[in-house]
Formats: sequence, C-alpha cells, structure tokens
Amino acid sequence: MRATSLAATLVGILLTCTAHPSTAQDEGKTAAAELASASRAALTQLTASVPLAKSLAPTAHAILVFPKVTKAGLGIGGQYGEGTLLKKGKAVAYYKTTGAAVGIQVGAQQYGYAMFFMNAKALTQLDNANGFEVGVGPSVVMVDDGMAKTTTTSTLKDDIYAFPFGQKGLMASIGLQGNKISKITPK
Repeated sequence: MRATSLAATLVGILLTCTAHPSTAQDEGKTAAAELASASRAALTQLTASVPLAKSLAPTAHAILVFPKVTKAGLGIGGQYGEGTLLKKGKAVAYYKTTGAAVGIQVGAQQYGYAMFFMNAKALTQLDNANGFEVGVGPSVVMVDDGMAKTTTTSTLKDDIYAFPFGQKGLMASIGLQGNKISKITPK
C-alpha cells in the first residue's frame, strides 16, 4: 500500500512538471555547480565501467549527462531529470528531460543516462526551439550491456549513443523514446 501511495505521489509531481511546461520550462531545480559535479562524477563512473563509453568519450563532440532521472507510474507515468552538457569536461549548458506515458505500468525507479553526440549536426538539434525529442531527428542508438560489450568504435556510425546506468527501483524497463530534452537555467 505504501509503494502505491509513493508511486501516486511521484506521478503527481512528475506530471506537474511534464504536463505544464511553464512551471519548469526555463528554471531548473538544482544549482549549477552541484549539477555539473554530479554529471562529471556519473560520466567518470560510466567510462570506468563501460569500455565502449570510455572509447567514445574522447571523440564525442559533446556529452549530455543526466545523473539522476526519476520515473514513476501507476497507469499514467512520468519522468523528470536534470543534466549537464559537457564539452571536453567543461559544463557548457544545462538541460532537463521529461516524459509521460500511458499504459500498464506500476512502480518507481531512478536511473541516469549519458548521450554521446558524435558530431556538431546532432548537437545543433539539441537546442531546437521546441526542445529535442528522442526518436525524432538524428538517430539515437540505445547502448545496452550486450551492445557495449560486443561493439567497437570502428563499427559505430550513428549521430548519438545513449548509455543508461545506475537503475534502481521497481519498474523493469527503460526507454528514451518520447523523452523531451529542453534547455534550462540552473537554480
């Protein structure tokens, strides 16, 4: 019963953020220094544990890291997280990721993900006036554990590679399709 109540509360909070963009559109909830530090730490941990991420990092035009995304659902679900765009290790911009879904879903989880932008053209799509929607525009390849272990950088030719990490919680699946990424000004 408590898990259901917690999930319902989280869904309400997340839907408020995603359904009413004016409440969270331009201003973030996290201080810039804290968000940049958490993003760098998450990227360091990812590249230390996933050789493919380590290989891509030096050749990526930029890396957008969301160190913590919270996702919850009880029939209707939502998610929210904030991240940092890093170029050569320096924070150059801040973004939020939001999403909503309807379907058979119950639970809550937290996870992070990093998007490796391999060229300038893919990166320009990120600042589209309407926000960047995953699954629309440049190709985004979701790199799971199996792909990360069997792929080399010489076979990679896509615009953006997304690596999920640190999944914790009760929801079994993660999908980035339909996520909207928009620029924010940190707190």
